[in-house]
Amino acid sequence: MPQVLPLRWLRQGVVHSLLLLIGVFSAALGLKGFLLPNGFIDGGVTGIALMASRLTGVSLSLLILVINVPFIVLGYYHLGRKFAIKTLLTILALAGALLVVSFPPLTQDKLLIAVFGGFFLGAGVGLAMRGGGVLDGTEILAVYLSRRLPASIGDIVLIINIVIFGVAAWLLSIETALYSILAYLSAAKTVDFIIVGIEEYTGLTVISFHSTEIRQLITDKLHRGATVYECTQGYGSHGHQHLKVEAVFTIITRLEVVNLTDEIHKIDPQAFVFMQSISDMKGGLVKKRALH
Repeated sequence: MPQVLPLRWLRQGVVHSLLLLIGVFSAALGLKGFLLPNGFIDGGVTGIALMASRLTGVSLSLLILVINVPFIVLGYYHLGRKFAIKTLLTILALAGALLVVSFPPLTQDKLLIAVFGGFFLGAGVGLAMRGGGVLDGTEILAVYLSRRLPASIGDIVLIINIVIFGVAAWLLSIETALYSILAYLSAAKTVDFIIVGIEEYTGLTVISFHSTEIRQLITDKLHRGATVYECTQGYGSHGHQHLKVEAVFTIITRLEVVNLTDEIHKIDPQAFVFMQSISDMKGGLVKKRALH
């Protein structure tokens, strides 16, 4: 057992390092191959650096590093030393890639530039996050502010980016700002896909008088964990009732939802089934996502 843990940590470290390197390369491709040559920007710190570089002529690599430093310090005090070191190394690698690696402009079509520039940049940000670091300090600031303001992380990021694109429309042009918003939306959607993945977790609750058969279906056929709650019916299709009934709760991937609900309705066509998205969880018999 003592030898297993070091091997596990080594493998995890190698996987995270590869994810960070691939993320850096992808983000550099999105910036130098698409957005930068055509004057488009993105949201967050990267967008501020792109806009400042275009207006002042200062190296984008230097600006990305300098603007991110305060956020890395913030992350050190509020998210931990390991996170801050990973983030610093990742941003240094991105700055170095932008300075050294050359990507020829891949297209002149503005729509393709916005969509695919955002795609590769978002893929880089998402892969870096899966590796344990970030390429943009905006998320660190959003986490910090969300603990002190009545707003979610997503709300704070949205407000920051509205300000950035508003300034871009004023300093650059409305057309540039609109294409940049398209690039940002493409990047944000790509980040969501990489972080959540096609195997997005879904919590599924089934209320049925055939709960035993449904639980056995989940545990024996799907090999998933299940939690059973005992509850009392309140009001349903037969009016007011106070009958004891069991609710079965499980967490599955989005790809398994249709198959499981079909099997449930074969057992009990009257079963009440509802679902909700699950952002993350630890432990249990949940199927692990790829790239962890």
